Amino acid sequence: MKTKNLLLITAMAVGMGSIMTSCSKTEGCTDPLAENYNYDADKNDGSCTYEEETTPPPASFPSITVSGNITSTTTWSNDKVVYLDGRVIIQAPAELYIQPGTVIKGKAGSESNAAVLIVGVGAKIHASGTASQPIIFTSEDDNITPGQIESPNLTVNNKGLWGGVIILGDAPISPSSGTTDEIEGIPAGTLGTTYGGTDVSDNSGEFQYCSIRHGGVIIGAGNEINGLTMGGVGNGTTIDHVEVYANLDDGIEFFGGSVNVSDAIVVKIDDDSYDVDQAYSGTVSNFMAIMSPTADGDAFEIDGPEGSANNTGTFTFDKGYIVGAPGNTSNDYAVFKSNAQGTLQNVFFTNFNTGVKVKVNGSGAYANYDGTGSSTITIANNTFNVSSVTGLFDSDQVGFDNSIFNGANTTASGMTNGFDMSQFTGWSLASQTAQYK
Repeated sequence: MKTKNLLLITAMAVGMGSIMTSCSKTEGCTDPLAENYNYDADKNDGSCTYEEETTPPPASFPSITVSGNITSTTTWSNDKVVYLDGRVIIQAPAELYIQPGTVIKGKAGSESNAAVLIVGVGAKIHASGTASQPIIFTSEDDNITPGQIESPNLTVNNKGLWGGVIILGDAPISPSSGTTDEIEGIPAGTLGTTYGGTDVSDNSGEFQYCSIRHGGVIIGAGNEINGLTMGGVGNGTTIDHVEVYANLDDGIEFFGGSVNVSDAIVVKIDDDSYDVDQAYSGTVSNFMAIMSPTADGDAFEIDGPEGSANNTGTFTFDKGYIVGAPGNTSNDYAVFKSNAQGTLQNVFFTNFNTGVKVKVNGSGAYANYDGTGSSTITIANNTFNVSSVTGLFDSDQVGFDNSIFNGANTTASGMTNGFDMSQFTGWSLASQTAQYK
């Protein structure tokens, strides 16, 4: 093993340091992403060891450039860097296979020329990386090549260099009218970007051990592309071990659908880490976010159904670890609004700026929260690393009752919610680099 004297980002160091509860100064490896992490240690002795990195390949590496639509079954192999030139849409019934360890790079472009990979309704993506060979989506400015996990030149400060990944399906959504919608972040009227339907178990393929980096290019005023966008994706789709790193817009956003996601990590993006819209009805489990000091968003932004169709779907976020950014007064823990409905539970929040809140705004969302609405919002069994939960809850509704929140959540400096940090070790950039600055 190769020993690295790495310090994780200040946020992670402070956040995980708060988990140590011993009063004595026990020395050892305090990095939870290291192989020899010592839970009982509260002073780092420099002994942390990490998985041996793959020997960097030659600077010159074979490549292919892909543009336009994919209309037949295609394979991208890990012996070539794949460049995306503009929008690349997998059209039904085509299927795209991406080998473990493949590196995909989006070319520079903005507005309608933004590089983005879109899985259309009825098409499939088979992107199953591994813990030792993740599939990496990044910018053409990134000098990384297959066989590497850490970028040789880009840092967390490099954002908005290309688009992102969009997966569209035929599962129910609740748009403002009808039962289908055009996906956010793509120019209106773009063929192949309509989503939503009636198949709860719709299958868009697999997306596993994938790291999406440096995206979120601006396509218009106030319109950027998320790291990973899912519109109407069904629960027949497999999505786990996904990282969004240094995105200019949201990290992961759900527009309806029923897909379940596990082992997701969002690292220092500039808007909301997790965003829910259009009555998303799946479950997100064992997830993490490291907030950015430059973010103008929240850990969670939750909206409900927009119309009368398919308006009963409720989401669940369960077993999470959220590290705030001290000094950033724009970050709230979570904001529920616009008839939001669902459950946020077993989340450990730490290292946030004093004065941030859990907010339930709007009469529809608040009615769902206080039990008088047509659906429910449950915010329970969450732990905040502060002295008291009193004052953490807020609402724009006159005379709101904070006793529901205060009685259902707690405070502690230690995390005991079952979150499993080891699921991010090795394959994620968060576990491989000290480029958190």
